[in-house]
Amino acid sequence: MTGRLRGTSVASLCLVALIPAAAPLAAATPSDRISGVTLSQTTVDGRDYFLREITIEPGGSTGWHWHDGTVFGVVRAGTLTHNRADCSLDGVYGPGDQITEPGGPAHAHIGRNLGPTPVVLEAVYLLPIGAPLTQDAPDPGCGYA
Repeated sequence: MTGRLRGTSVASLCLVALIPAAAPLAAATPSDRISGVTLSQTTVDGRDYFLREITIEPGGSTGWHWHDGTVFGVVRAGTLTHNRADCSLDGVYGPGDQITEPGGPAHAHIGRNLGPTPVVLEAVYLLPIGAPLTQDAPDPGCGYA
């Protein structure tokens, strides 16, 4: 390896080593005690549609996240506590209650099961083709995940 090439390689390694220090990534909050099953999936007019059944066990949460599109849900069992990224309470939803989650990172939120029985939700996701069901978001400082 020539001196010029070796110098270029060392400089490149130094730059790569600095990237994490220069641009730290916020840690996403993991979901806890949650499971989901896709009941139906289709694509129509340039959008993916998913029907999912989601179960959050007592003490569990979705973790902080957002969606690339709108999600419509209905609580089938249990009590869902839902907070926005400004830490405000969006609502406490029980059986039969409907919930709508707008898309985009400005609408990050968390769903938690603070009750003694599982929360069961049915949710319809309307997403751009190929988008993930959720996008992880960092805890905005609310003190719960």
